[in-house]
Amino acid sequence: MQPTFTGVSGLSVTPGAAVVIDVMRAFTVAAGALRLGAEKIVFTETAEEALDLKARHPGWLAFQDGAPTPGFDLANSPARLRSLDVAGRTVVQKTTAGTVGALAVADARLLLCASFAVAGATARLLRRERPAAVTFVITGDDGAAQEDLACAQYIAARATSDTIDPAPYVARARHSDAAARLADGVRRGWAGVHPEDVGLCLEVDTCAFAMVAGREEGRLVLRAVGSRPAG
Repeated sequence: MQPTFTGVSGLSVTPGAAVVIDVMRAFTVAAGALRLGAEKIVFTETAEEALDLKARHPGWLAFQDGAPTPGFDLANSPARLRSLDVAGRTVVQKTTAGTVGALAVADARLLLCASFAVAGATARLLRRERPAAVTFVITGDDGAAQEDLACAQYIAARATSDTIDPAPYVARARHSDAAARLADGVRRGWAGVHPEDVGLCLEVDTCAFAMVAGREEGRLVLRAVGSRPAG
């Protein structure tokens, strides 16, 4: 498996196999929602589209990033996710990094979304599928996010060996600009940011499933593939 690491702007063609990374916080939240029993996650290009889908489907939830916005149920916080009942429900997600990256490679033959939470399961799926080449899409900071690159490189290494120590990769993420911004947001009292968010984003293999995306009825939908304990 030949890995390539790039931002969305560096994509010139749709890759055959892609792993889209957003550690802080979209795909940590997505993994948490699926672990808590959400049926699926639908990605949208705009906030308006997300709210329209929620309005047309009673019981659906809508997640976005940034400050809390009327109509949305969560502002992309893995800690605040714990207060929501997502079991059996569909989540509509719109963010400025993770979902944008996934939609940019929506036609990949194999499309995975990942964070540290699903790193091991993602690596095992890659090992099973054995793609000749994998494009890791770094979504944060216009492709420069160190936490996303660290996670991508960890998954790439784990795809060849189960003995890789995650600690150096997690340390890089802990000292990333994104982690610093979230910590600063907590100090400033920003709405939608929780003191536990950074720590939760750095927890490795809290989910036993990979997250596989594919088109369903014209929309890009993310589902858990593999073991998924409830609660």
